[in-house]
Amino acid sequence: MDHESGEKEETPNKRLDLIEIYQKALDDLVNVNSLFTIAVFVGLSLAHPGEHSLEDRTECDADPDVAKRLVVFEVISFAFFLLSSLVAKTLKVHLNVYRQKNPRTIKLKIIRGTMLLLSAWGSIFGCVFLTMSMVDVIQIKVGKLSCGSVYAFRAAGSLIAIVLLALGIYVPFMMHAIYFSMTHRE
Repeated sequence: MDHESGEKEETPNKRLDLIEIYQKALDDLVNVNSLFTIAVFVGLSLAHPGEHSLEDRTECDADPDVAKRLVVFEVISFAFFLLSSLVAKTLKVHLNVYRQKNPRTIKLKIIRGTMLLLSAWGSIFGCVFLTMSMVDVIQIKVGKLSCGSVYAFRAAGSLIAIVLLALGIYVPFMMHAIYFSMTHRE
């Protein structure tokens, strides 16, 4: 304990442990983003103009606008995942460069917190756009939602419900962790 200021001194081992925790979390984020990026390219491979759905009615076939929207949503999703991954990798470099400095200084907290927020929100928006693109994949393969296809509604409804549940868990816990890392004092 620093007797002059009354604050606990942070030992180098404790500081390195904190950095290792951040680096592991950032590695995990990049790995998940990589899996989502694969899903983006799978979705892009499914965007064929003039493809007939599994519904027997031709009016249930998706029009070219759905395929175009699918490509746009996939590209936006890819861009958000790329942003998230690049910011996470940059933050890892930042943590290594400042490994020996006190990571609790206000300037480093702001930089680290901003980069963590940007990376987390990049993944969140990537998930939202990936979900929207997968709804379009469902409409292309199974049938348009406007046709009242039970299978299309089940697939799209299940997808949206599960993604909302996942984001409902991820967002508050991630935001709390980022807030805690920026405000917590040892």
